[in-house]
Amino acid sequence: MTEDNTPDMPNPLHVIDMVDLTDVRALRNVLTSHGMRPNKAFGQNFLIDRAILQQIVQAAEITAEDEILEVGAGTGVLTRELAQQARRVVAVEIERDMLKLLADTTRQYPNVELIARNLLFLDPAEVFGQVPYKLVANLPYYITAPTFRHFLENANPPKILVVMVQWEVAQRIVAEPGDMSLLAVSVQFYGQPKIISRVPARAFYPAPKVDSAILRIDVHGEAPLTHDERDRFFKVVQAGFSEKRKQVHNSLTHGLHYKNEIVRGWLNEAGIESSRRAETLSIEEWIRLWRVIDQAKQRGVSEA
Repeated sequence: MTEDNTPDMPNPLHVIDMVDLTDVRALRNVLTSHGMRPNKAFGQNFLIDRAILQQIVQAAEITAEDEILEVGAGTGVLTRELAQQARRVVAVEIERDMLKLLADTTRQYPNVELIARNLLFLDPAEVFGQVPYKLVANLPYYITAPTFRHFLENANPPKILVVMVQWEVAQRIVAEPGDMSLLAVSVQFYGQPKIISRVPARAFYPAPKVDSAILRIDVHGEAPLTHDERDRFFKVVQAGFSEKRKQVHNSLTHGLHYKNEIVRGWLNEAGIESSRRAETLSIEEWIRLWRVIDQAKQRGVSEA
């Protein structure tokens, strides 16, 4: 009570500390109080299913010693769960108004650090140095592939990623030879992906048009090739996938600009049938083929 015997009014910041952000009504009130509404341009679909939230955290196997990077932190619904278990949580958010809300919802957690930046311009080495970290996030659909590439190719990649992605994208990422894609090769080159669970659209506010998936990627301790080699490797892979439904010798001929008989010779040397299609090749076969091509180029093979 105050001196004039009127009831103490709750501190609005303390109130928002206690709000259950998975409760739709409470979430709407929080957004309204900050003059906000979900922004489609930023792919804002907020998780409102506590069971799914717990699945994400459990999949990351967080310990009290872990450092966590969360990109696209939004309202802080996941940030707060991570902060309760990890030593340090670095939450990245680009949208200015959302960042103010995030600062309010996470203010009671001293182990949370906020960074206002586009996630594709964040260098983990600046934040973590060479200290191992885990990336845990609900990724906006429109930026999924660039996000994987940006962090997996970094000098200090996360040791694991646990991310929410579109269901069909998750299926493409975990595909096996016979149904591979450039995205699958790009991720599986760096780590082992696994779908943890399917997440229905109703688990979000507002509900997107498609279901999502919790995807975990265990990153290899060391990439198969050096940084410079990787650039050359992926040029070959991109060429292989450049013309869908064509046999790999044709797509490589057009994509790499070498004579077809030369390309067939490379495939034969790598032990790969020229009539196969790019989606049937495994990571190991792509690496073997790249080595043959790279060695031939170093010997000065003539282009078409």
